[in-house]
Amino acid sequence: MTIIDGDDNRGKAAIFDLDGTLLDSMGVWDQVDVDFLSRRGIAVPTDYMARVSAMQFRQIAEYTIRRFGLQDTPEELMREWNDMARVAYSTQVEAKPHAVEYLQGLKRSGASLAVATSLPPSLREPAMRHVGIADFFDAVCSVDDAGDVGKDRPDVYLLAADRLGVEPEGCTVFEDLLVGMQSARSVGMRVWAMHDDSSAGDWPEICDLADGTLFDFAAAPARL
Repeated sequence: MTIIDGDDNRGKAAIFDLDGTLLDSMGVWDQVDVDFLSRRGIAVPTDYMARVSAMQFRQIAEYTIRRFGLQDTPEELMREWNDMARVAYSTQVEAKPHAVEYLQGLKRSGASLAVATSLPPSLREPAMRHVGIADFFDAVCSVDDAGDVGKDRPDVYLLAADRLGVEPEGCTVFEDLLVGMQSARSVGMRVWAMHDDSSAGDWPEICDLADGTLFDFAAAPARL
């Protein structure tokens, strides 16, 4: 387990994705996709999760309606997805191994901490409370806060850095999505990659891009 002591990270920032990085939660969305589409007699296409993984929540709804020719409105889809996921996020989702201890250590070391997520407040807030990490963060940002763009652009990471008062070069992003890592790197941030089944197909490219890779937080960097 990484030991973090002193104030080595004062003036530095760590920006964390939630789904698939701090939270072992991607299986929730796999099941939501299966259940949602099965209600409409549709099997989940093999490329669907990869295509929507970096999108903003409303973008996913709009894409899903277009792709499957659904009659629902984006608001109806988002409400249905939220209802299906809310119970799991507030009662079943767990933190990735050693995530809580790592966040505690970063706080002791003087680092500023932020969340940069695609999750809406109705899901992220109960999940963060459930796993015991809600009080660690100085800022919580979603792609919705950063405008109508997903993680294929760096807006949400730049917003987190701005709210923390740290220049991009002083930020380290922890992320499981390749497109998110590419966006963060494009503005000068360091990137540590968390392995997750949802992005396993991109793992070779992720390893080439990232400053470091993780399968849990036991080996996460003591210095940002």
